[in-house]
Amino acid sequence: MRTNLPPVIRNLGILAHVDAGKTTVTERILFLTGATHKRGEVHDGTTVTDFDPQERDRGITIFAAAVSCDWAGHRINLIDTPGHVDFSDEVERSLRVLDGAVAVFDAVAGVEPQSETVWRQADRHGVPRIAFVNKLDRAGAELDGAVESIRTRLGTVPLPVQLPIGREDGFTGVVDLVRMRAYVWADGADTYADEPVPDELRDEARHRRRRLEETVAELHPAALEEFCADSALSEETLTGALRDLTLTGEAVVVLCGSAYRNRGVEPLLDAVVAYLPAPSDMPPVRGGTPADPAAPFTALAFKVSATATGRMTYVRVYAGTIAKGDTVLDTTTGRTERISRILRVQADRATELDAARAGDIVAVVGPKTARAGTTLCAPDAPVVLEPPTTADPVVSVAVEARRSTDTGRLATALARLSEEDPSLVVRSDPETGQTVLSGLGELHLEVAVEKLRRDRGLEVTVGRPQVAYRETVAKGVTGLLHRHVKQDGGAGQFAHVVIDVEPTVGDEEFVFLSTVTGGRVPQEYIRAVEAGCRDALVEGPLGGHPVTGVRVTLTDGATHPKDSSEMAFRTAGRFALREALRASLMTLLEPVAEVTVTVPAESVGAVLGDLAARRGRVTDSTTRSGTAVVSATVPLAELFGYASRLRGRTQGRGTFTTRPAGYAPAPAPAPAPAP
Repeated sequence: MRTNLPPVIRNLGILAHVDAGKTTVTERILFLTGATHKRGEVHDGTTVTDFDPQERDRGITIFAAAVSCDWAGHRINLIDTPGHVDFSDEVERSLRVLDGAVAVFDAVAGVEPQSETVWRQADRHGVPRIAFVNKLDRAGAELDGAVESIRTRLGTVPLPVQLPIGREDGFTGVVDLVRMRAYVWADGADTYADEPVPDELRDEARHRRRRLEETVAELHPAALEEFCADSALSEETLTGALRDLTLTGEAVVVLCGSAYRNRGVEPLLDAVVAYLPAPSDMPPVRGGTPADPAAPFTALAFKVSATATGRMTYVRVYAGTIAKGDTVLDTTTGRTERISRILRVQADRATELDAARAGDIVAVVGPKTARAGTTLCAPDAPVVLEPPTTADPVVSVAVEARRSTDTGRLATALARLSEEDPSLVVRSDPETGQTVLSGLGELHLEVAVEKLRRDRGLEVTVGRPQVAYRETVAKGVTGLLHRHVKQDGGAGQFAHVVIDVEPTVGDEEFVFLSTVTGGRVPQEYIRAVEAGCRDALVEGPLGGHPVTGVRVTLTDGATHPKDSSEMAFRTAGRFALREALRASLMTLLEPVAEVTVTVPAESVGAVLGDLAARRGRVTDSTTRSGTAVVSATVPLAELFGYASRLRGRTQGRGTFTTRPAGYAPAPAPAPAPAP
């Protein structure tokens, strides 16, 4: 549904595996659009988007950073997202509010593990993408190999619209297969020369253009009609078809270049404008209205940041217009809040605006309780937008203030941390009384603790990381009867239930069924039994860990005409499942990770031995140009401290990446020694 919103906005994210060059691409975009006047470099710590001291120290993107720039009459709101798996929740929250994305791939490595993860995240959100194969100037760089990995590993149809001019260190430009022109960058030049296709590449360019037309015609009905009539596609038809296929997600346009050498970025910007959607091209967000500036105001908060000047809430405006001084409704708390400032954010800097309208991504100052996922809307037109999902934490550490006088400050700082990053969970251990901080990985927790030290000036003691175990049923029980009877004066409680418990099939976490007939248990009491069973899944019999992979069937039951109630049946369901789990054969599950280790070929033996010692199961191993890439599934608990161990075994030349791979049975604990 199109509206009166002019299509001059592009809200896009930069997605990729760590070290594929996302931040460098962002820096070149800002420089070429005039948003900055000097090219920032990751290795120099001078980038705009990696402005946090930890990002500059570690040389990676940790926090999603929003920037804005202008290109060809379009406003581009861009979010540079992290590439490390520990910060995938930042990517998730960003994708929730974006209309499109540029996926960056390393021309040597192709699709890497985290590139696949963020691609799947974008699939879930239905975000249209174009691809940019970066680092074509590196030794071993190959566009066709990267394109083939996109086809095989991501399961999409790649449509390369460029042909590189030169290889590796001799890479100087690209041939645009849509316009059939060559774009050549001289050494040190900030822009390209538009030239005819070089003679030596003319036949190859024609061949690739023909292959592009044939692939597009197979996917696009209008293009097929023209191709059948004329045996070719016009530039206009090809461009329109490429845009349509991008918006529907049926294919992905692939461009190439070297961001570090400033080659290929202007055509990438042109492709963003030509192929990625404007807010008005997107369907109405679930639970909201179309992107119409005249509609009632609706926005979704996706990030909260505490700065020296106050609390900033980053929002995507989906409908309507908001101005300074307006009052909005926080539908999570039911409170009204006044918008005191509206800011166009440029990473750690901002420009004040008088108003923002549908399609904009801005930061607002004023709301005091809004968190990531909060809907802000017009008070007279309440609406609730679907919030972004938050991943469950898998690693925990105990955190304690070194000075007892700082205990209160630590509690406040931890609450602020979890407010800014919902994937961080703070709780108090009921057995030890310790404060436990949980997150998505070892690095995630390291960054959070360092933030406490740097930003809050707190000296803290941190315990050894612990992983989040689960329990599951290996062999269940049938016909377990539980009768809940309580009489303490007045109306009593009575509930009689009979349940079967067995493992689920596949990845289902919990399934509840009822085969009760004859109305022996009314429907409202059946729902109460299910709620009680869910209560019982919080703590399992092996070690008090959450229980997953359980199928419960209510087979029989009985009621009392006066004493039965929903509360009685919920209590009966809870105690019945607890008894059933104690009677079942249970298995402890531990989180495992898919690890990809890249090392010199001569070090592969030592690495394989170390992975085996960590209970790793090798799934793949390849060697190319003296470099070995080993993939393995390893228990997360065995990966703590692996980075320093790998550096020691490879003289600092080895690297590795991880991504969650679910849960697997943990080995049974060793029996206690005989007295």
